[in-house]
Amino acid sequence: MTARHFLTLDGISGAELHKLLDSADELKAQRASGPRAALRDDLAGMSVGMLFEKPSTRTRVSFEVAIAELGARPVVLDAAQLQLGRGEPIEDTARIFSSYLHALVVRTFEQARLEALAGAGTIPVINALSDFAHPCQALADLQTIREYKGSLAGLRLAYLGDGNNVAHSLLMAGAKAGMHVTVGTPAGYAPIDQVVRNAGEIAALTGGSVAVVTDPLAAAEGADVLYTDVWASMGQEDEHAARLLMFQPFQLDGRLLQAARPDAIVMHCLPAHRGEEITADVIDGQQSVVWTQAENRLHTQKALLLHLLG
Repeated sequence: MTARHFLTLDGISGAELHKLLDSADELKAQRASGPRAALRDDLAGMSVGMLFEKPSTRTRVSFEVAIAELGARPVVLDAAQLQLGRGEPIEDTARIFSSYLHALVVRTFEQARLEALAGAGTIPVINALSDFAHPCQALADLQTIREYKGSLAGLRLAYLGDGNNVAHSLLMAGAKAGMHVTVGTPAGYAPIDQVVRNAGEIAALTGGSVAVVTDPLAAAEGADVLYTDVWASMGQEDEHAARLLMFQPFQLDGRLLQAARPDAIVMHCLPAHRGEEITADVIDGQQSVVWTQAENRLHTQKALLLHLLG
């Protein structure tokens, strides 16, 4: 039997997406009834590897807790301490992991490394972040939006900032959910054209739409959801100063919040730099759902693990 992977949102149908969100809601409600209620044995006897080649807070902790609460054993792997860090081919590493583990969660740089691990191994590989996509984050984002808005189809989501991995996954997730997703970004920082085209084709079938604009106010106008991310992702630290100048008009502040709908919610995948991509009064304000968004990483990742391994 061929393993199912979760490398991007491309392999998840709209029906599967909503099933995952429903499962995440059930898992969240179960956990809210008490710490013992969260403990399950669906994945008892399994070991799930967690390979991290980038720093992590929410992804590492939420996945480690998710794996343990489902009855499996999390095996945290530091790439620098593996033979992988000394030049062992990634395909060889994948074959070895497949002998020991039942699934592998990977946070890395190039999407090609994920593809190589998935192609050479025989266990599910989950993208816990790459330079190209952040699909686990998008699942939590949709759960959060649905939690506060009641549904997804027809909602307007404005993403403001760099057309990065988070933007790519939001475009795909929003399109599959029938949302209207607008990315507001400076010229030269837009999402990859192919991602925008693919999302647009999907949106045409679901009743949604996608757009990329260079005017932040136009992006925020009438939005139900305002979303931002750091302006310089991991590995782009040397561009930080230049990006501060380019992205300043896209700062999620009171001006953009006022352009959105009065009941708009504010989202950020964290970590946040207050005073850069978002102001302190907005992220800490009454319309911010950032902390629920972060919590929901746990619930959607549990649902994903059950979907792939249960």
